[in-house]
Amino acid sequence: MKIFRSEQRSLFGEILDWMLTPLLLLWPISLVLTWLVAQSVAGKPFDRALQYNVNELSTLVQVAKGQVQFSLPQPARQLLRADDADTVYYQILGARGEYLSGERDLPLPADDEGPFFGEVRIRDGEFRGIDVRVAYTWVRLDLPGARPALVQVAESLDKRAVLATEIVKGVMLPQFVILPLAVLLVWVGLAYAIKPLNRLEERIRARSPDDLSPLDEHSIPQEVAPLVASVNDLLMRLKNSISHQKRFLADAAHQLKTPLAGLRMQADLAQREGANADELKQSLRQIGSASQRATHTVNQLLALARAESGGATMARQPCDLAQLTIEVVQDCLPRAMDKAIDLGYEGIQPEADGGRLQGNPTLLKEMLRNLVDNAINYTPSSPDRPGMVTVRVLADPFGRVLLLQVEDSGPGIAPADRELVFKPFYRALGSDVDGSGLGLPIVLEIATTHGGSVTLEEARPGQTPPGALFTIRFESEATHPG
Repeated sequence: MKIFRSEQRSLFGEILDWMLTPLLLLWPISLVLTWLVAQSVAGKPFDRALQYNVNELSTLVQVAKGQVQFSLPQPARQLLRADDADTVYYQILGARGEYLSGERDLPLPADDEGPFFGEVRIRDGEFRGIDVRVAYTWVRLDLPGARPALVQVAESLDKRAVLATEIVKGVMLPQFVILPLAVLLVWVGLAYAIKPLNRLEERIRARSPDDLSPLDEHSIPQEVAPLVASVNDLLMRLKNSISHQKRFLADAAHQLKTPLAGLRMQADLAQREGANADELKQSLRQIGSASQRATHTVNQLLALARAESGGATMARQPCDLAQLTIEVVQDCLPRAMDKAIDLGYEGIQPEADGGRLQGNPTLLKEMLRNLVDNAINYTPSSPDRPGMVTVRVLADPFGRVLLLQVEDSGPGIAPADRELVFKPFYRALGSDVDGSGLGLPIVLEIATTHGGSVTLEEARPGQTPPGALFTIRFESEATHPG
C-alpha cells in the first residue's frame, strides 16, 4: 500500500514510498520483538533470585534423631515475605512426602521427573488461579532408605511484567522521536538528491526553440545518463531531419527554378503576336520537355528525401534481391531497346540461398532503378555498335555476403570524380546527358540505410572505353534451411 499518492506519478513520491513504507512496516515488528526480548531479559534476575532462595532453604533441611526437620529463622522469613508487587510462596516436603513447612497445595513437579541433586530447576505453573514461576530441587537425606526432601519456591509474575514494560518504554519511546526525524531527514536528503534533475529541467526550459545541441552528460547523476543519452540521440535525429527538410526545400527551389523559368519563357513566346503554327508547336514541345524535366526532378527530390528519412521510418521485411533486380531490369528493358543497349541479368535466381536481406522493397527498387537508368543514360550505343549493361546479384550464403553489381560499357568515371558523383547535383564535366545529378546520391543513401557499402571502379581496366562497375555489398540473411 502506498503512503503518498497523486494522480500523476512522481519520481520523488515513488522513491519516498519505497524508502518509508518498509520503515513504517518494520516499526511494529520491532516493537513485538523488543517486547519478547524484554520479557526474556526481565525474567533472568528474578529466576536467579528464586534459585538463590531454593539453595538457601535447602541448607535448612536437617536430619536430627532420625527425623527430617526444617527450621526457618526470622531473617529468612523476612526474605520470603510478600512485597508490594509479588507474593513469594515456598514448600518443604520430607522423606515420605510429608508436609514440613510452607504452602500445602503448591503444585508438585511432573510425575515423570525423577529426583535430581546439586541442581535447581525452574518451571512455569499456576497456583490459586495466578501464574507463577517455580524453582525447585531435591535434598539428599542421611537416612537409610529415605526419599530425598523436596524444596520449592514460587513467585508471581507482576514484577517481571513491570520490568519488561519499563524496558520496552525505554527502547521504544525514543523511537517516537527518532522515526519522524528519520522521515524528515529522508525527505530532505531525497529533495537534495534530485536537485540535479531540477537543474537539468531548468536548462532544457531555458533553451531556445532552434537549439538542438546535445545536453551535457557530465554534470548529471550516473543513473540519469542513459536518459540524457537517449534525449541527445533524439535531438540529433531531429536535427538531421530538419536539416534534410531544409536541404530538400532549398534543392527543390533551386532545381525547379530553371525549368519553371523555361516554361514561363516558352509560354510568353507562344503568346507573342505574329507567331505562326510551327513556332507555336515548337513552344509547346519545349513546354512539354521542360515540364517532363521538372517532373523528373521533383520525383528524384522526393526519392532522395524518402531515402534520407527511410532509416528511422521505413518498414523492413525479408527481400529477395534477385527477384527485385529482375523486375527492375524488365521495367527498364524498353528504354534499353530504344537505345539499342544490350541489357541483361546474371547471377543467382530468386529464392536462392543467401539471396535475402532485411529491407524496404520500394526503396531497394528505387536504388536499382537509378543504377540501371544511370548506366543506360551514360552508355553510348547504336545499332551498329550496341552498348552493354549487365546487372548481377551474387551471394555467398556461408559468408552471409550479398553483392549487387551494375556494369556498363560506357566511358566510365574519372578517379577524381568517383567520390564527387555521389554528392547531390554534381555532374561530371563533358557529359551531355540530361539529368539532375540526384540518381547516385539516392543510390548511396538507400544502400547506407540498408547497411550496405557502395564502390565504383572501372569495369574493364586498361581498355577503351573502360566502362563503370558499381558494386553494393550487403549482409544477407542466414542460409535457408533445406
